[in-house]
Amino acid sequence: MKEAKIIKRYQNRKLYDTHESSYVTLDEIAKMIRNGEEIRVIDNKTKNDITAATLTQLLYESERKAKTQPSVNLLKTIIRSGDGSFSGFIQDKLKNELAAIEAEANAMALSNSSTANVSSAPSINQ
Repeated sequence: MKEAKIIKRYQNRKLYDTHESSYVTLDEIAKMIRNGEEIRVIDNKTKNDITAATLTQLLYESERKAKTQPSVNLLKTIIRSGDGSFSGFIQDKLKNELAAIEAEANAMALSNSSTANVSSAPSINQ
């Protein structure tokens, strides 16, 4: 497993790549992630891992710059669902999708087993 690149975030909000010994932007962090690099963002003062908060900020900035914005209705749905967070909404939706996929797989398995039982049953005409 590849070692995570450490990015320090200073009080002035600057991000510092300790491997490259240079300041980086959110866009550069996005490129690192797209290139498959593992990163961890650490608050330099508290030493807390703030990777999730930094990536959330990155997503927010990307949405702000995007040519197409999410619909107001979608945003309202996200706020109304679960805990009102985007991650909570996604987890809830994935949970439902995974349950539907599992139910479909179980139904197919039952269908296949009943078909197999019918085809292996002795014929009445014998």
